[in-house]
Amino acid sequence: MRIGLVTEGGYPHVSGDAGLWCERLVRGLGQHEFDLYALSRSRRQEDAGWVPLPRQVSRVRTAPLWTAEGDGVRLGRGARRRFAECYGELASVLAAASGTGLGERDIRGSRDLRACRDARSHHPSQEPQDLQRPQGFLASRVPRECHGGEADRFASALYGLAELARDADGLARALRSETAVRALEHACRAAGASRAAREARVPDLLTVVAHLEHSLRPLSLDWYGDDGLGAADLCHTAGGGTAALPGLLAHHFCDVPLLVTEYGVPLRSHYLTSAADGTAPAARALLAAFHGRLAAEVYRQAAVLTHGNAHTRRWQERCGADRARLRTVHPGMDATAFAEAAALAEAGEAGGSSRAPAPDTLVWVGRVEPAKDLVSLLHAFAEVRRAEPGARLRIVAAAPPTGPEATAYLGHCKALAAQLFPDEADGPHTVGENPVSFEEVGGPEAPTLADTYASGAVVVLSSVVEGFPAGLVEAMFSGCATVSTDVGAVVEAIGGTGLVVPPRNPRALAEACVALLRDPERRARLGAAARARALELFTVEQNIAAFHSIYLEIVSRCPVRRVVLDGSGDPLPFASPAESRLPGRWTGGPGTGAVPSPQAPSGTASPARATPTWAAAPPSRTSAATPAPEAAR
Repeated sequence: MRIGLVTEGGYPHVSGDAGLWCERLVRGLGQHEFDLYALSRSRRQEDAGWVPLPRQVSRVRTAPLWTAEGDGVRLGRGARRRFAECYGELASVLAAASGTGLGERDIRGSRDLRACRDARSHHPSQEPQDLQRPQGFLASRVPRECHGGEADRFASALYGLAELARDADGLARALRSETAVRALEHACRAAGASRAAREARVPDLLTVVAHLEHSLRPLSLDWYGDDGLGAADLCHTAGGGTAALPGLLAHHFCDVPLLVTEYGVPLRSHYLTSAADGTAPAARALLAAFHGRLAAEVYRQAAVLTHGNAHTRRWQERCGADRARLRTVHPGMDATAFAEAAALAEAGEAGGSSRAPAPDTLVWVGRVEPAKDLVSLLHAFAEVRRAEPGARLRIVAAAPPTGPEATAYLGHCKALAAQLFPDEADGPHTVGENPVSFEEVGGPEAPTLADTYASGAVVVLSSVVEGFPAGLVEAMFSGCATVSTDVGAVVEAIGGTGLVVPPRNPRALAEACVALLRDPERRARLGAAARARALELFTVEQNIAAFHSIYLEIVSRCPVRRVVLDGSGDPLPFASPAESRLPGRWTGGPGTGAVPSPQAPSGTASPARATPTWAAAPPSRTSAATPAPEAAR
């Protein structure tokens, strides 16, 4: 199978949010062929280079999102008229939708990642059916499966711009032109515009046009023909939003099935970012409407949507995703590094190891930032010390603080620890020591993460904001008993294998920690159960197997788009069948590169598949630019 993998700011670049799981996926699926399409976020990322690529990566194509270099394309009179019509339609949809649907009010107070639970009154896909449908040129741009009001109009405008970009070899200049600003201004002053759109002033319009130009840059890429994503059997995008736009266009132009994976929520991230960077309310409303409509269109066209936790799933459903197309695929993590820590924890609780975890020590591991709420943890530890005077707390930073805010927060936490816990000495002639220590992974006391988790009796998570708690899963791999706050996907990850308390509640956090410090048998039971759960749900192997199954599911449902012809030019039936969903790999005769079936005894090869004479005699040729691989799809 040929997979077109689209990433934004991730694999194959050295640095990137989605780099690690994409690399593990590509390396784990060696039976498939991968074409990588990478959107970079900065020059620094491009200069850092790529990670070493495995043999199954056939080619890599990159495009920058951080630069707005002009393409030199000047549209003719007809093309300018098409652009004005399509962009004007897009602006009209955004102006009308900027006062409804998902908006900033839906995420107010959502810093604990639970805004979706309180906002279910409106569904973006439930649009009035009496809105005007697109006419003329735009009417033919809408996919057959898209029907209904504003979603229909948004799709027609988006695909109209995409086709114009393909015909004109780019739209970079047009998307930044005065025509775009005037079209948006006209839409905001029209009768059907929302109140927020009518309040937009010239600086707001310029901000929105610049942001739309940045988000729509993938329209001008030359990735969507038979020599690019159009030749793939499946397009897998490692994210939503802008990262999913190339896959959406490949589906529109070449009917390539689309798989979208979201381990975060791009739409929510946009809401929070625009609210924090001081963007004016009118511009924020228009941009929220655009990203909401784009997310709904991506979700509607995707064959399958995967998410890493229930929190992301709720956002996908709220944006119009069909529940039948949703799949949960937990992030895959490498458990081998924590096997020794788990053995030490088990031996230590049984009293059989000199490197046993300290029975009176709490361990916190993560990035030092306000969202981790170390202040509440320090106050909770003060309560712990009153109940257990010999208790200690290790605060271990997974990485040095980045930025002035994180640095200032670390300094504040150290000052608070010094105030709450003055240095204590065992006697009049000894040096005092603070029961709270601040360390970093890689230091003499915490050389590795596994050593850090193995050093304490209880691992604590005190966050008020958390997505997927990777550090908590690492502690589970290490067989540690845990106390966590109920934020993000913590409950989903921990199940019943740890104690969970409300966030911003130091007393509850302290009581849970004291309960585990005083009960070593309970700690051992919870640690063993946590490790078993993590090995069952969160390993790299589970992640790879899940995506492989989804690949086969999608391709088995999609028609074969390549017509293979025999020597006389007639279609060759059954030459490119959908890949069978049987365990193992297809085998063939000598010289085909077949491997022994997993069911066959060791050292023996599976029998070759019989090949009909009418299919084996002449070499076949395909109508696509890139020949289809001989392996079955």
